[in-house]
Amino acid sequence: MPIKIVKTNNPKILKFETEGFLTQHQSLEFNNIDDAANAPLVGQLFHFPFVKKVYVSLNFIAIERFDIVQWEDVEQDVADHIETALKNGIAVVNPSNNKPAPVTVYAESTPNPAVIKFVANKKLVDATIEFKSIDETALSPLASALFHLPFVKSVFFDENYVSITKYDVADWNEITMEVRAFIRTYLAEGKPVLLEHFEEEVQDDKLDAPPPVVLDDISEAIVNILDEYIKPAVAGDGGNIQFSSYNSETKEVQVILQGACSGCPSSTLTLKNGIESLLHEMLDGKVSRVIAING
Repeated sequence: MPIKIVKTNNPKILKFETEGFLTQHQSLEFNNIDDAANAPLVGQLFHFPFVKKVYVSLNFIAIERFDIVQWEDVEQDVADHIETALKNGIAVVNPSNNKPAPVTVYAESTPNPAVIKFVANKKLVDATIEFKSIDETALSPLASALFHLPFVKSVFFDENYVSITKYDVADWNEITMEVRAFIRTYLAEGKPVLLEHFEEEVQDDKLDAPPPVVLDDISEAIVNILDEYIKPAVAGDGGNIQFSSYNSETKEVQVILQGACSGCPSSTLTLKNGIESLLHEMLDGKVSRVIAING
């Protein structure tokens, strides 16, 4: 199970991501080695003298360090230790007697200066969903609450984070802490992100919608490439990309940018060129250009 080292917005906290799940939909926090009595791998991590706190959630372990070291000096040693322990079958946490961690939320910058990504230590939604106005939020109490903040322009949810796009009247340096505290308090109070019948409403909408378009072979290949190579990268920056259409005559591909990707001057061009290069390479002669549309 290879380990991916991921920086966070907090220079003291580093994430060590895995390809598999480490917990059964749990998010746990350990403040010292005594807390880790029922967590064998976490207990081992506290033997590193620079480890201050350990967070375990879904597919990653996040570690907060003391100031006695810099991450670049020790991060590979930690990653190697975690990888070896997992290969040897050492449990991250034992399945019983684990108390849920307090809700934590941290902010991450994105390539889009208008967007900040707020990451929670718990699952928020099962699939990506974007709200462009308060009129669309009838089934999402959290999105509705966020739109009551006067500077919120759009809200995008993915599995364990929410990306918020602001209007130009506000500066993230002045409002980030306010938004982070607002989301943390909301989640800590146990309020819902989506209403329970959200999935039912979505299914009803699908039943009322026209039959889905059957994709041709090239379109299916494009969708698969986007899912495998592009979406994971843009998700890390708080965004999403969706296939819209493929014109077999002009060989043009249209994609929709969501979340932090939407409306970002730099990422729109970078994504467009990056997708074009990848599709040119993997679908030789089948794609002429990519048109990126802001969602």
